[in-house]
Amino acid sequence: MKAQVICVPGSVAPAAQRYGPLSAAVGQSADLHLKDLELYREDAPPAGYSIDLELDGIDRFAGELGLGRFHLVAYSGGGFCALAYAGTRPERLLSLSIFEAARIPGPPTEAEAAYGRELESALNGLTGGDFMSAFVRMQVKPGARLAPPAPPNAEMRKRPAGIAALIRAFDAYPFDRDVLRRCRFPVFYGYGDLSHDEQALKAGIVAQLFPDIHVRRFEGVHHFAPPEDIYTPEHAGLLVDIWTTAEESARELSGQ
Repeated sequence: MKAQVICVPGSVAPAAQRYGPLSAAVGQSADLHLKDLELYREDAPPAGYSIDLELDGIDRFAGELGLGRFHLVAYSGGGFCALAYAGTRPERLLSLSIFEAARIPGPPTEAEAAYGRELESALNGLTGGDFMSAFVRMQVKPGARLAPPAPPNAEMRKRPAGIAALIRAFDAYPFDRDVLRRCRFPVFYGYGDLSHDEQALKAGIVAQLFPDIHVRRFEGVHHFAPPEDIYTPEHAGLLVDIWTTAEESARELSGQ
């Protein structure tokens, strides 16, 4: 049976756009099931929106697919949700693969908190296109090339309010990072060398939490690089290796 993979995007591009290149690169090696954030089910964020809504959404999505255990792939804001899922439902995961989590759940280090305050200050009072421009620029290194803003459409008009709601949900979510030390599935964590240095900081923190983790820095990409520049055939091959290894380990543990 092929690896069954649930893919969760971040707060900007929808799942089909984010993971289209990965689906093409993986081909018949695995079944990728794309799941958008609950945040964008309606035109405005749900009242009382929380990270638990996203975790329950993953549970519901997996149940609809008939998956007891599965591989989880996530990006940016979806990466925060995936880490929270791993810590609260480790028995559901065969592996976890993340590219540049927006944040790590749990009380931040002082360096993480300092960047969070800087980002909040840069976004304070901004709306619409100005909000999105500042949000993007703050997460890449100076001089990094950025694609032109996407033409306004119904989906993109949801993003400023959605991103603000997601940041508030990050702050409100209670989490003990030490629970990640008990996760026994393999983890892959990638980040780009043109992203803000905060991404390398988070990669180092995550690397100290999971017992079985492979961290990879990708050259020439950043947080907002086109999906095809992030999920290259090389990147896809690394993920397929993780899925294959995890499947083999699961079979050995079950005695099959």
